[in-house]
Amino acid sequence: MTEVTAASTLVAPTPHQVWIRVRGLLLALLVLVAAGITLATMRSGDEHGRLDPRSADRYGSRAVAELLKERGVSVRVVTTLDAATAEVGPDTTLLVASPNLLTPRQQSELRAATDNSAGRTVLLAAGPPSVHTLVPGVTAESAGPVAPRAPECALPAARDAGDVETGGLRYASDGLDAVGCFPSGGLPTVLLVEQGAGDTVLLGSPDLLRNDRLASQGNASLALQLLGSRPHLIWYLPTLADSSAVAENGGDGATGHRGFADLIPRGWLWGTLQLALAAVLAAIWRARRLGPLVAERLPVAIRASESTEGRARLYRKANARDRAADSLRSATRTRIAPLIGVPPRDAHSPSVLVPAVSARLGSTDDGLRTLLFGPAPSDDAALVQLADQLDTLEREVRTS
Repeated sequence: MTEVTAASTLVAPTPHQVWIRVRGLLLALLVLVAAGITLATMRSGDEHGRLDPRSADRYGSRAVAELLKERGVSVRVVTTLDAATAEVGPDTTLLVASPNLLTPRQQSELRAATDNSAGRTVLLAAGPPSVHTLVPGVTAESAGPVAPRAPECALPAARDAGDVETGGLRYASDGLDAVGCFPSGGLPTVLLVEQGAGDTVLLGSPDLLRNDRLASQGNASLALQLLGSRPHLIWYLPTLADSSAVAENGGDGATGHRGFADLIPRGWLWGTLQLALAAVLAAIWRARRLGPLVAERLPVAIRASESTEGRARLYRKANARDRAADSLRSATRTRIAPLIGVPPRDAHSPSVLVPAVSARLGSTDDGLRTLLFGPAPSDDAALVQLADQLDTLEREVRTS
């Protein structure tokens, strides 16, 4: 056993072996980082993001912005709530690209700024998290597919546009001065709500403003009429980095006295939760129980001594003295049973084997029972002593 212990130190991986094992992973990580940097560099020019009027890719909205500019409408892109509400007025249209990203406090501030502005507010795909605050009295129902739909309303802009690719969220208004168009399942996907001298337009899906869909059906006509009714268009793209978003959870946006947790946007918290869940699932996957051992024929012959040493190293690494002791005792009982006339089926029965060995050697049953069927050794020294005692017992049985 001491030889096995000494040999176990020789199986520790060398730095060269560690490098061979991890070089594939490091290479894949390097390729991934390089690909990310390359893609970011290639797309850093014209592409800004989804529904961004500066973006020329298929999901951007540069085409409709350029058409509005040709008709004398100024288009200004803002990414903060303060900038979006600073210029609202009777001659402005405020488009909110992702109202569901706004915090409850931001939604209240936006509504307060637009209520008395006498301008137009256009909300893209405003769902239950935002529509209740931004447009009281309106509820958002389940989303549907985007497909060409007929106006089926008296709104001039919708009737002039004809069939338009709409869908997504559907809206229901209760006791409001509203006009619903392009119904899906009995509810409109485009809703115009009169609010004093101004109005609010709800689009269930923003797809008609995308570059790749603007030329389809009457999408361009409806987009230009809804966004070009005033000489100025403020295109608001909410971001999680907006200071008004991180000042909500107990932070003081006016004085700037905020804790570290208040400076973390809510979206990052959800991202961290998803990463934690992924880590837990990965741990469960890696810790799954293996099935039973399957015997297979090896391509080369392995010496019995090597197998014994390998198993001893595994026992020592797992601190499994109980299993090692059971293995030693079981092997000894199997070998000495035929020598004293005990059938193989009774080799591991204390009531049969111990009296037979005692009669052969003329010793007491208690010592033999403890030696052959006793408890697990308490430490490595006791395990080594047990192995020596079993060897001695087997020699005495063979020579007696």
